[in-house]
Amino acid sequence: MNYGTGRPYNATVAGDPNQDGNSLNDRLPGYIRNAFTGPDYATADVRLTRTIRFRERYKLNFVAESFNLFNRENKRLALTSNGMIASASTFVQNSVTAKAAEYPGYYALPGNFMKPNAAYAPRQIQLALKFIF
Repeated sequence: MNYGTGRPYNATVAGDPNQDGNSLNDRLPGYIRNAFTGPDYATADVRLTRTIRFRERYKLNFVAESFNLFNRENKRLALTSNGMIASASTFVQNSVTAKAAEYPGYYALPGNFMKPNAAYAPRQIQLALKFIF
């Protein structure tokens, strides 16, 4: 049996609001690193083996394994190739116009914020037979 709390995630912002030249690492103002937690994870893995001996030198091994035995749907937030969240935690900066001057006003909450966009593997079963001589 394995159980784990969700992975920690950063709330990132689109673009480069702090003007450091790197548009991939800016977090939402007011939130610390890894301020949010994704969905939890639980799985039960089972392995059964049986060995049958033939004479002194011969053995036959039977193996049955199951991963995620109860077929629990373990949702997750998919990461991009550079390790950042795709769009499930990216905020887009909006602006406010006052007397013809534009000010960065707020970050709009994305509609899919921290909603799972992928899943881990479903139940898997494998059988093996091994003859040893």
